[in-house]
Amino acid sequence: MKDPMNYIERFCYKHPDFGVKNLMKYVAIANAAFWLLGAVNPVLLSYLSFDPALVLRGQIWRVITFALYPPSVGMLALVAIYFYYWIGSTLEQYWGTPQFTIYFFSGLLLTLLYGFLVYFIGGVRIALDAQYVYLSMFFSFAALFPDMEVLLFFVLPIKMKWLALVNAAYFVLGIATMPFPVNLLPLVAVLNFFVFCGGDLLRRRPRKPSANTVNFRKESRRIQREQSQQLYNHKCAVCGRTDKSNPELEFRYCSRCAGYHCFCEEHINSHIHFTE
Repeated sequence: MKDPMNYIERFCYKHPDFGVKNLMKYVAIANAAFWLLGAVNPVLLSYLSFDPALVLRGQIWRVITFALYPPSVGMLALVAIYFYYWIGSTLEQYWGTPQFTIYFFSGLLLTLLYGFLVYFIGGVRIALDAQYVYLSMFFSFAALFPDMEVLLFFVLPIKMKWLALVNAAYFVLGIATMPFPVNLLPLVAVLNFFVFCGGDLLRRRPRKPSANTVNFRKESRRIQREQSQQLYNHKCAVCGRTDKSNPELEFRYCSRCAGYHCFCEEHINSHIHFTE
């Protein structure tokens, strides 16, 4: 079974203009505006969260406004808004606008679908906001940049991976203590994290080399040595075909590999990424 990320990356490659550029800037502005609205009249915030029963009664705006609900309360909300803006903007720079847009809206869509599902099947009404979508963004950021430090309470430097472990503990605790089927909502809402970052996490686990495992460091040196001796411009780091031996193939460089590594069209989406 192919990794879903292969299809997502292929779509993003073919549609570089897809998505909302600087998406988190608009989300943060809406968060701040709704926070200010709630500070003036807290009752107004109750009209923003997602409630399947109320949506079916005509309050359609809730399928949009729930995504812009402030991520926290009080003055802490302003800190949270900036924090998630920073995380989202960094992810967009790292992944690109198309991929980050798919990531953000897939989390929202999963949340909406589950909210409707439990209402239609079990008659359970869940008032939803986007807190677990933001949490999935945080988990993705910590998976991609585990050693990056942030100032906890603006004073204590702490690495993202330790913050992620603490949040993961609360995440698991919520699943264990909340009643069914509400307790499955956090898991459903962060499925996009496992799709987008699960493969990278698994590849970080040490594996015993097999007879078919490619030593990419050795292969890279071999390819560089051959390139200096032969007249071709591109050579696939997996199969070894070149633009001279196979002129019908397209060759591309992988943006997720460390360094510059070329792959043919058959292996650009199916190779193991270089890490150093």
